[in-house]
Amino acid sequence: MSTFAAAPTALIVHAHPEPQSFSTAQMTAAAEALRDAGYRVDVLDLYADAWAPVLAREEYAPVEGHFKPQAEQIRAVKDGTLDATVKGHLDRLLAADLLVLSFPMWWFSLPAILKGWIDRVFVMGGVFGGDHGLFDDAALAGKRAMLLITTGGSSESFQPGGAFGPMDDFLFHIHRGMLQFVGFQVLDPVVTYGPARMTDQERAAALDEVKASVALTAADVRATVG
Repeated sequence: MSTFAAAPTALIVHAHPEPQSFSTAQMTAAAEALRDAGYRVDVLDLYADAWAPVLAREEYAPVEGHFKPQAEQIRAVKDGTLDATVKGHLDRLLAADLLVLSFPMWWFSLPAILKGWIDRVFVMGGVFGGDHGLFDDAALAGKRAMLLITTGGSSESFQPGGAFGPMDDFLFHIHRGMLQFVGFQVLDPVVTYGPARMTDQERAAALDEVKASVALTAADVRATVG
């Protein structure tokens, strides 16, 4: 478990194809708030890096017969044959005290490129399974994770009785099925609702709110851990 004896590290994994988007501005604001709070910030911009999201047979050692991705992940970890790019991202994930997934909500879930990052980097045998367990026994136990999201719908539409229903219902599969599954303590998400319908002044105010929320979260994490 991290003790934050040195400056803690935050890994931001960002998934938006437009550098001038509000989502990217929100990520930049969050990174600034984390740096101001004393974090070393590591940013993975998946679109800018042309991340390949498909977990493919070809990235593993030759497989005879039926291809079982998780079995091949365990073997690659054990044999030291993980794809070099995947291994680099996995090392950065394991080194981080805080993981921030930054993305626009598309079809009430993650963009495909970010889901593909989870598929390829949350390696069985590296972060869960193999020599690791699940949930509190997984490799990332003791670390924190949070979501940094933009939506197309309004705040009201994501309330009980709203057009879409509670936001927590849409985030459960990410919080429980991805982040907690590999050991993370999940923090409250930071969500900006409907920035496309805001004025420039409202978007500027929303970015200030993001900075304040992330700064408060960062301070709370450091106070809790030490």
